[in-house]
Amino acid sequence: MNTPVISATGLWTPPNSISNKELVDSYNTWADNWNREWAADISAGLVEPKTHSSVEFIEKASGIKSRYVIDKAGILDPDIMAPRIAERPNEQISVLAEIAVNAARDALERAGRKPEDVDAVLCAASNMQRAYPAMAVEIQDALGCGGFAFDMNVACSSATFGIQTAADFIRSGSAKSVLVVNPEICSGHLNFTDRDSHFIFGDVATAVLVEEENIAPVGHWKILGTKLKTQFSNNIRNNFGFLNRAAPEGIDAPDKLFVQEGRKVFKEVVPMVATMISAQMDELGIAKDGLRRMWLHQANANMNRLISSKVLGREATDEESPTVLDTYANTSSAGSIIAFHKNSGDFKAGERGLICSFGAGYSAGTVFVEKTA
Repeated sequence: MNTPVISATGLWTPPNSISNKELVDSYNTWADNWNREWAADISAGLVEPKTHSSVEFIEKASGIKSRYVIDKAGILDPDIMAPRIAERPNEQISVLAEIAVNAARDALERAGRKPEDVDAVLCAASNMQRAYPAMAVEIQDALGCGGFAFDMNVACSSATFGIQTAADFIRSGSAKSVLVVNPEICSGHLNFTDRDSHFIFGDVATAVLVEEENIAPVGHWKILGTKLKTQFSNNIRNNFGFLNRAAPEGIDAPDKLFVQEGRKVFKEVVPMVATMISAQMDELGIAKDGLRRMWLHQANANMNRLISSKVLGREATDEESPTVLDTYANTSSAGSIIAFHKNSGDFKAGERGLICSFGAGYSAGTVFVEKTA
């Protein structure tokens, strides 16, 4: 059986960043305008007034301080409160494919690969720009890769599910080099007029090149083991879809964007993920002190703190559980890959770490890796 490894990762970061203060100022202006418009109904007790957001509230609730976005102007305009990304003609590369290509080229360059060396492309992300043709096939074409390509969506766990799928292709001999791309334009599904969630997401694209060990570059990462888990829950949901037009009464309703029951998610996901990680460490014979670093899903600093403490039996240091959430916010499936990409260069041969995702579904994925010489 062939042995899959991670040869390289890639990252593309949008040029625009929004601070918490900028986001709060925009939201509070919108809320004030809304309250004025609905003043009569508020006075009559028919609707509740919109309350202000604050920088302190956001940082305490999430650990987020800023986020990168494709479009900044529309999000911060109190009369729009959404990104404005122009629709492109079919003859031009779509925006989701374009950012995926940028991340993919970064990964290929780091691995010393040409696009034609790649046998398969998987676009693993929480939202696809269209139903068909598959985003992955457009990305494959734009890069100039051969073989086959397809899309997959497991929300925040798309990247780790994609890595295991790629690894399985390597093991079976179906491919020698598989490119997993994670283009996440999360600002597109975020309700910027919802105080409880308007700060959560950012935009980014990442890529992971999974290859057969005997062709991998020096300094690659052995995949020691992967595990995937799903458990149905409505606590994180987005009901946007192709059947919305068949029920026009629901078009533009709040549930056609990201909605969640945050406290329930925290309570249910933390023990599920911590137990899953610990169980696989036992299966792989990895002791607590044998795991140098955990690159966890970047959704909430408090969740990561609790998960890492349950796994290690103590609070993890910043080095053991690095954070990119503070500057990138929640980038769905890309978060743990950004953390790995930015915080793995100091590993020595033989040191081990964990890439871990969790989120809507519920879904969770673990990828234990070991650095090679």
